[in-house]
Order: sequence, then C-alpha cells, then structure tokens
Amino acid sequence: MNSQTTDLHREFDTILESFEELFSQGNMAEIAGFYSDNAMLLPAGSDFIQGRQAIEGYWQEAVDMGIRRIKIDLMELEQHGDSATEVSRYTMYDADESILDQGKGIMIWKYDGNAWKMHRDIWTSNSAY
Repeated sequence: MNSQTTDLHREFDTILESFEELFSQGNMAEIAGFYSDNAMLLPAGSDFIQGRQAIEGYWQEAVDMGIRRIKIDLMELEQHGDSATEVSRYTMYDADESILDQGKGIMIWKYDGNAWKMHRDIWTSNSAY
C-alpha cells in the first residue's frame, strides 16, 4: 500500500467513525449529509432509496426498528480519480449491544470538490432469511 492509499484509508476510517457516532446519537439528518445529492441506497428486500431526504427516512426507520449502533470495518479501498470503491463489513447492534445483523457491503464514493460523499450504498446480510 503506498502512502497516498494509506492516507485515503485513514481519511475514510475517520469519515466512517463520524458516521457511526452520529448514527448512535440518532442524528439521521446529519447521517443523510454523508451522502451525495443524488445518492442511492440499495438495501436487500427494498427498491432503490434515492436522495438525502429518503435516505434520512430509511435510516430513521432502522432506528425505529431498534438498531442503535452500526460498526463499519473498512476492508478494501480503491480510488479512481474523484470516485472510490469501498468493500466493508458491518455489524448492527440494539440498545443492549446485542448483535442484530452482520454482513458485507460495497460503497461507491464521490468527491464533490470539498468532501468525499457516499454515492451508492449496497449491503447484504450474512444471515439466512
């Protein structure tokens, strides 16, 4: 890994830590701000979730269902100009810190000239449904 890749990995780790912290605080408006203007979530069992307002609503529904904390472990990161691709693992917890779900995901990031934003977010559970 070269120093540029290592620096980018650290930057993304910091962004993801902020995402996790704000999620645990229940601040879904701030969570939506991590996403690009025309971002999409592609969750299992659902159609596309498009735009920040819909993404905020989606994550609020997750909190309403009992998810209180998300831990994201960045496994792989590749930059392609103003885009980057992340491969990660996630764990979702309830208020008692019991694991609700674990899985893996791929995130496509876009650099908007000021900051890296989540652009396409897809994940799948390790659990059999």
